[in-house]
Amino acid sequence: MSIDEYLQSLIPKRTGLIAEMEEYAGLHNVPIMEPEGMEALLQILRLENPQAILEVGAAIGYSALRMAEALPDVKIVTIERDEERIGVAKENIRKACAQNRVTLVEGDALEVTESIKEYGTFDAIFIDAAKGQYRKFFELYEPFLNDGGIIVTDNVLFKGLVAVKEEEIELRRIRSLVRKIKEYNVWLHNHPDYHTVILPIGDGVAISKHKGKRK
Repeated sequence: MSIDEYLQSLIPKRTGLIAEMEEYAGLHNVPIMEPEGMEALLQILRLENPQAILEVGAAIGYSALRMAEALPDVKIVTIERDEERIGVAKENIRKACAQNRVTLVEGDALEVTESIKEYGTFDAIFIDAAKGQYRKFFELYEPFLNDGGIIVTDNVLFKGLVAVKEEEIELRRIRSLVRKIKEYNVWLHNHPDYHTVILPIGDGVAISKHKGKRK
């Protein structure tokens, strides 16, 4: 048994709608956060206790509903551009009776910043969308973060490929994506306004904590 398998064995089995969403994601090849990464994210959020969260990349609403379940008082705004996934996410939010707590903004996250302004600022931002655009997402939505807030980015180890020599990656598209993720990780760690650590769980989770007052 690997460490990942051992850790997964400790996580309580999901039931009800959450289990249904996990099954749907598996059947329809919808990327959702890996179990250990999800549990780490939820624990970090419990410790931070944010009142408002912005999620970049809703997919079918899985992470948003997990966050809403873990934090009963939180309000979540989540962005999604894929029409099919938007329909599924809306239905899942309805099934969870979370319409008053989870707001789905339809559109490309690179283009809906004006719509997000209507919701004010956030205590936490969760980035889990197109990996090649991570830095752009961070730069676009970081101004919406309250002083001292956190930004969490998923998939920053990209199945371990960030540690593989570039010439060993056969597909050019994957090489380019890995290069962008590696550049993002370095940029994050050198950002003057944030303390960042990468947790090697799930597919790699970066936690960036705002240092305090903005200039």
